[in-house]
Amino acid sequence: MFNLILNILKLNQLLKIHAIWNPHVYHGWGRDKKFFEGWYYKIVDNSQNNAFAIIPGIAMDENGKKQSFIQVLDGKNLKADYFKFDSKEFKPTPKKHDLHIAENHFSMTNISLNLPNLKGKLHFKNLSPWSNSFLSPGIMGPYSFVPFMECYHGIISMNHNIEGNLVYNGKQISFNNGKGYMEKDWGHSFPKAYVWMQSNHFSNSGVSFKSSVAIIPWLKSSFIGHIAGVLMDGKLIEFTTYNGTKLISCKISQKEVSIVMENRLFLIKITALRELATTLAAPISGFMDGRIDESMKARIKVKLIDKKSKKIILNDIGESAGIEVAGDFEKLIK
Repeated sequence: MFNLILNILKLNQLLKIHAIWNPHVYHGWGRDKKFFEGWYYKIVDNSQNNAFAIIPGIAMDENGKKQSFIQVLDGKNLKADYFKFDSKEFKPTPKKHDLHIAENHFSMTNISLNLPNLKGKLHFKNLSPWSNSFLSPGIMGPYSFVPFMECYHGIISMNHNIEGNLVYNGKQISFNNGKGYMEKDWGHSFPKAYVWMQSNHFSNSGVSFKSSVAIIPWLKSSFIGHIAGVLMDGKLIEFTTYNGTKLISCKISQKEVSIVMENRLFLIKITALRELATTLAAPISGFMDGRIDESMKARIKVKLIDKKSKKIILNDIGESAGIEVAGDFEKLIK
């Protein structure tokens, strides 16, 4: 029995190490309390009349109480559902993102849903992941190696194509030629204050954008972390805390969010026009007891300038944009 337990512990540790360089896979091997992990699938049909976020995950509180869940946000109709499942029905696969929760299946290339009000299958192709290297595994970069982060983040795909149909409340919706976005979070809590936004519905179909600004606990203090990425025709331009990007300004009001960042080569100006939002469950100390508001009807204006030539290389507006402004956001204003 001792040898069996020792082998399980060794296996869990190996899986955790593998996950550092593969942010899309499950990171919770061996965890049994104060931990959450969730994947975020944004799907928008070709007409942009239908937009959903499908969020499967696992939650464990400080005392070891567990539940798996699938959260569904109907972004256009401002509705949300939270479906609870026994934690035993959460079945991840080692070394790849292949997850089953009861009769629902999630991977990098497809989802299959059998929920009370949402059923069907979707397939994803032409995925556009964030850059990944040995010293900078995904969007967390070198922070991926820090073992005490409050929340870790991963981008599975900045932009991809969708095929398939879903039946929602008895109505069939075609997602053929639709567009998707995939990301994930894991750790024990969302940041105390943050702004998050994303769109891949610009006039140039090859453009996708995401950005976030958040308070990051660090030892006995904290700092404001910032990230933005612009995917243009297959090339990803990255703005991150760890690559020397400076957060020039961050302004937040009830009507809009304005952010300016610059790295060594580019200056980016972001203006997000806020819209009505829907309340979702969010993690606090591992369990989904928090609440945040997300809109999927926002608009984001992105202006990207080449600093050397002073040329504007992108000046476009993203529609069907997701945006969250959460917590004590006044602390983010700069």
